[in-house]
Amino acid sequence: MRFLVVEDEPELADFLVRGLREEGFAVEHCADGRDGLARLNRESWDLVLLDWRLPGLDGLEVLKRFRERQQTTPVLFLTARDAVADRVTGLNAGADDYLPKPFAFDELLARVRALTRRRDGATESVLRYEDVSIDLLSRSATRGGLPLNLTAKEEALLGYFLRHPGQVLSRSRIYENVWDERYDGLSNTLEVHVLKLRGKLETRGRSRLIHTLRQRGYLFGAPGCHSADCE
Repeated sequence: MRFLVVEDEPELADFLVRGLREEGFAVEHCADGRDGLARLNRESWDLVLLDWRLPGLDGLEVLKRFRERQQTTPVLFLTARDAVADRVTGLNAGADDYLPKPFAFDELLARVRALTRRRDGATESVLRYEDVSIDLLSRSATRGGLPLNLTAKEEALLGYFLRHPGQVLSRSRIYENVWDERYDGLSNTLEVHVLKLRGKLETRGRSRLIHTLRQRGYLFGAPGCHSADCE
């Protein structure tokens, strides 16, 4: 899932970005209201964490203009303005939830998960392919009913594969969606994580699900995968 954090306080922004990435989300940040609105209008997001007081254009105006375009992406307001009237104003402007500063990260995370579960009325909480599954609520992954004990990044990587079975996914596409960074073609971070994830998926002699396509990327769940360029 891709999140946009629009927050001008550097320390808080860094705290949010780092914390959410550690939970396996792809997170991008901007510190200006106008830049935030431009990115909201230009790109697709699963959730927006929006500060009220921003340079360029305040968060309330950003939200109003975003909703005027009939955009339904969930928006979580983060602000030190915690009076009831302020909360009502934010919610009436189109916010889906409102969290006053300061807040505990655990509460933020709980609200984030609740909002993403409700997105577009979705009720599915489990991703599956054959005997592999991830429960998005309990954050647990299994194969053949046995726990995989994945790290947060391995879980995010497997989740991305489970959402795109049978598709050829380039290294840059995977890296930019799971790590939220541009792929420079030199880092072996993706390869290392794929190797570790494969090891956990293929324990007890189970079949390979993540296939490497030379010069092309990866393919998840290909039956057989007999192509000469497939490993």
